[in-house]
Amino acid sequence: MSALDRPRTRPLAATAAVAAATLALAACGSGSPAASATLDPEADTTITWWTGQADQAQTILEGLAADFESEHPNVTIDVSSGAPSTEELLRKLTAGFAGNTYPDISYAFGSWASELARSERTQDITDQVADPEVDWESLPAAGRATAQPGGGATIGFPAVVDNLSLIYNTTVFDAAGLDYPDETWTWDDFREAAAALTDPDTNTYGYGYSVSGSEETTWQFWPHLWQRGGEVLSEDESSAAFASDAGVDALTFLRDMAVEDKSVYLDQTDTKALDLFASDRIGMVTSGPWALYTLQEAGTGYGVATLPGTDGNHETVSGPDLWVLFDHQDANRAYWSYEFTKWLTAPEQDVRWNVAYGNLPLRASEIDSPEFQEQVALMPGLDVMAANAENTKHARPTVTGYVAVSEAIASAISQVLQGQGDPATALEDAAAQADQRLGD
Repeated sequence: MSALDRPRTRPLAATAAVAAATLALAACGSGSPAASATLDPEADTTITWWTGQADQAQTILEGLAADFESEHPNVTIDVSSGAPSTEELLRKLTAGFAGNTYPDISYAFGSWASELARSERTQDITDQVADPEVDWESLPAAGRATAQPGGGATIGFPAVVDNLSLIYNTTVFDAAGLDYPDETWTWDDFREAAAALTDPDTNTYGYGYSVSGSEETTWQFWPHLWQRGGEVLSEDESSAAFASDAGVDALTFLRDMAVEDKSVYLDQTDTKALDLFASDRIGMVTSGPWALYTLQEAGTGYGVATLPGTDGNHETVSGPDLWVLFDHQDANRAYWSYEFTKWLTAPEQDVRWNVAYGNLPLRASEIDSPEFQEQVALMPGLDVMAANAENTKHARPTVTGYVAVSEAIASAISQVLQGQGDPATALEDAAAQADQRLGD
């Protein structure tokens, strides 16, 4: 897993909602640390790194920290997971802001980015990452945007990147006598296949979708919206924009599959759909690289394709996480925390971290590496997901009020897919709720 207790799904919006108020209080309730001397790169310097990892992932990162220390004998990296769970990591950060005991570098879910930026404890590395040596533009656009919440300061580097792809169960497809999905598929092809795969006699469904009302419900919807030309927020990010013709069309499509075709397994838990897929009871899911390990463990026959498209647009959604850099008003700690994170996210090290652990590589240049090809042999379809990074055109909004937006639309989607209310009214009501929170 890419975090301590994290199933390979996106974090719940509720966690970030709790964090928002806590971080705001931390930002205004404590003074800045005392300033230190000017930069001396040769000075003995200790930086603290909270990885947010456990087990094999933590071991890999500790090894990388040791290698960096060997190359830079004056630098000591105090590396630890930071907390026993991801939620505790966030709470520990906010407590650290109040007591000036926060780290130099920490793992963070992308959904925390705006709240962390508001803490007034993050570095701004915008000028540094403009250096051609960093090759910042080769990182996925969604990852770069998440690291620059609200289009302002760049507060860190992408740590883990992912995207949603179409995963299909070859056993279920073969039993139905259907051709496998490919890059030419439209959503109409998808709907037709889902209906053909559905068999009430065996409780087999064509597709699984979350109706838990969490961020899992929400982010699965964004590709449908974006492919139809819709947007989550207005251009100035002050109001919701999803209750548009594009949004209504997208939700109507899903509603018709769920209510009329009855081809969608409505997952109340965010986890059961993948389990049913693994046991050949669901034909298709839209998920990411975290699902492939589960399917390999279960011995499930599967394949991976890009998401179906709208008028040739196969846009997907990514949920990048970050290495956030924090400011202690210490020139040496700031310098080395940046240098270490830049080194860690370079292709030479990323193949030893993300690729070795089974995550997607941070850069397309790593796809042809022997290390990544070895992982593809173990988890077929990982290469399709890596190439699918090209279809991440938008980033999920990093505006502080995104949590409220997510909660409002997730509730609307869940109700409509369960046959409660019509898409237009549900989205209009959700937009009104989101606008109220965005204006707070």
